[in-house]
Amino acid sequence: MSTVTDKTPAAAPPGRNASGDGLLQLMLDGMRRNMRQYGMLIALGLIVALFAVWTDGDLLLPRNVSNLVLQNSYILILAIGMMLVIIAGHIDLSVGSLTAFVGSMAAVFMVRNDIPWPLAVVLCLLVGAIAGAIQGWFIAYGGIPSFIVTLAGMLTFRGLTEIFLEGQTLGPFPKGLQKVANGFMPEVGPQTNYHNLTLLLGLALIGLVVLQEVRDRRRQKEFALDVLPAKLFLLKLVALASAVLVVTMLLASYKGAPIVLLILGALLVGFGYVMRNAVIGRHIYAIGGNLPAAKLSGVRDKKVTFLVFLNMGMLAALAGLVFAARFNAASPKAGLNFELEAIAAAFIGGASMAGGVGTVLGAIIGGLVLGVLNNGMNLVGIGTDWQQVIKGLVLLAAVGFDVWNKRKVGS
Repeated sequence: MSTVTDKTPAAAPPGRNASGDGLLQLMLDGMRRNMRQYGMLIALGLIVALFAVWTDGDLLLPRNVSNLVLQNSYILILAIGMMLVIIAGHIDLSVGSLTAFVGSMAAVFMVRNDIPWPLAVVLCLLVGAIAGAIQGWFIAYGGIPSFIVTLAGMLTFRGLTEIFLEGQTLGPFPKGLQKVANGFMPEVGPQTNYHNLTLLLGLALIGLVVLQEVRDRRRQKEFALDVLPAKLFLLKLVALASAVLVVTMLLASYKGAPIVLLILGALLVGFGYVMRNAVIGRHIYAIGGNLPAAKLSGVRDKKVTFLVFLNMGMLAALAGLVFAARFNAASPKAGLNFELEAIAAAFIGGASMAGGVGTVLGAIIGGLVLGVLNNGMNLVGIGTDWQQVIKGLVLLAAVGFDVWNKRKVGS
């Protein structure tokens, strides 16, 4: 990714104020060169602002912000796994059906057979991993295109869901599992107008974000890579810290941070670290960006592909558990179009169909764009028919903008 180097001009051009117009021009140049990275963040901010005005502030009510997290948690979990699959140059059409299948298995384990829910959760994650591993084996070692394998998986898992549930909805789930999907962090400390643990968590997150950004900048400078100008970098830190603080205060004004948000945070940090710093993360980018070159470099592409789909299976299982627990029942119709939502979130978040491009944070941003659109359109009373049209146009616009931006940068 091309960025503006950390250099200041030797002298300002005649007639230009170096501390005014010069800085503004520098910031505009930085934004232009980093449009891929910041474009969807800007779009998300504009969509939030639009619906906040359109709904007379209802979108940003603390209760609605919490519901926004709870309603989109399973799509965000799927989007993280889907981003890795797309970066590796593949696609997975089975995740929605696998989500429903794992939900049905959870109901069979806990409702029909009274297996303790912590053990049942482990078994369900294992089921998801096995399902992902089977598909990954056919793709990586069998040489069958991922589109065909996962399309077959979509049909198979949907049929198995109907078989296990016998065409009926099965529930309710144990209270402990319901709390994971619908519960909030406990109240501790003195009585205040805010949720204390959430405030502490938000402050810690701000510190972590600032520290990570500073470390990344220092590492880039050590390797003589292009970095943002100092003033633009400082502006970026202020914007990130402000965004985290606003969300923290909104959540702390209601019941605190949802437990599922902690799960999402752990996934974001863990997979973000793997994709940025771990060897397997670099290998995933390599096989998606240039498979022949990756093979010549010694990358074990088949093993990496196998592990990517195994991971996708586990995340689909986790999403299935969260979805089933949130609605307190397993349904044969669960997970419909979840795969399309996850794929759309990945592409809106910056993934490339050719592979080799994308970030875990981008998947979260793409999922939030869709989530805010869904929530905002529901609040203003837009029908589901027009909602589908608008989301389709947003996806087309995001991918079209990315293609246009790459052509412009290339020229």
